[in-house]
Amino acid sequence: MINPLRSVLDEPRAPLPPAPVWRDRVLVGVVVLCAVLELALREDLPLPWLSLLMTAGLAPTLVWRRTHPFTMVALAFGAIVVVDIGLIIGDEPALDMYTTVYFLILPYALFRWASGREVLAGLAIILVAATTGFLVSWNGVGELVGGAAVLMTSMALGVTARSQHDHRRRRLEQVKAEERVGLARELHDTVAHHVSAIAIQAQAGRALASSRPAASVEALEVIEAEASRALAEMRAMVRVLRNQEPPDYAPQAGVADLERLAGASATGPRVEVKLSGDLASLEAAVDAAVFRIGQEAVTNALRHARHARLVEVCVEGGPSTIHLSVRDDGDPGQGRPTESGFGIIGMVERATLLGGTCSAGPDGDRGWLVEATLPREVRG
Repeated sequence: MINPLRSVLDEPRAPLPPAPVWRDRVLVGVVVLCAVLELALREDLPLPWLSLLMTAGLAPTLVWRRTHPFTMVALAFGAIVVVDIGLIIGDEPALDMYTTVYFLILPYALFRWASGREVLAGLAIILVAATTGFLVSWNGVGELVGGAAVLMTSMALGVTARSQHDHRRRRLEQVKAEERVGLARELHDTVAHHVSAIAIQAQAGRALASSRPAASVEALEVIEAEASRALAEMRAMVRVLRNQEPPDYAPQAGVADLERLAGASATGPRVEVKLSGDLASLEAAVDAAVFRIGQEAVTNALRHARHARLVEVCVEGGPSTIHLSVRDDGDPGQGRPTESGFGIIGMVERATLLGGTCSAGPDGDRGWLVEATLPREVRG
């Protein structure tokens, strides 16, 4: 029991809770309006003005339920405890306003957004409020079981929503890490190539130093050029994560390999590849990134573009940037991956790591468009 309890106590708050928005204030207005209408329409409402004060007065807790979940739970359910104790002392009937059902949103928010310590403290306050409520108005075991079930359902929904969000966040981080690992591997292979060339030239220069001094000078010039390129590639590895997997020595695919994506698919649209501008002498990381992004975009189009007949892949090399666009003529928006899809996340992460940009979305009424702009030179 010690380890699970410690795990709960060490649980941090859910990251990035949404700030209050206009919908929260509208929700408060709806609650207040419902409370006023219930006061006007119900003739059997006990302690009507106290019921209205409690219901409407605590409605603003809904605005800050995500950013301050424990405080709002303590305020709302703490007020309920105080009122219930007063009712018990004064031998008054229990408050019975239906609009107070909105209180169930607060336990949901507590389990969805609060830290582990706040959840335990808030749960204690909620249980005390539930106990005093049943002491004020005891209507049998059936009502006790039903109330407990409704309350636990609200809490369970909060736990479920939090778990799903955490799972997706971990999956997104994994996708980003995989892209960084792939990029680091490509940069590693390129730098290894330059270092090998430096070693070969150094050996040749040393062997010819005595007989052909001029050849040694040429070798030094080659070494200088290769070293400069290797340093440039090494600077590009700054802030790129890498695990301990062995490097892949297979040649990395690049812009020229995009042409192998062209052709007619047996079950999908035709793919056309157009290359223009200066696409020579690209850095290995940029060359590989253009291919990976283009390949991912074409794969998405073949899988998700409904009624598409053509997928166009255009790569244009400029003086300082490389521009890639992949568009199809399928039905816009239908069956497409959302902006948070893992494939799109990977494309955006790879482009960002290289200092470029990548976006994906509907192309007007025509279909889907993926665009990426990458620098010709990667800066550390």
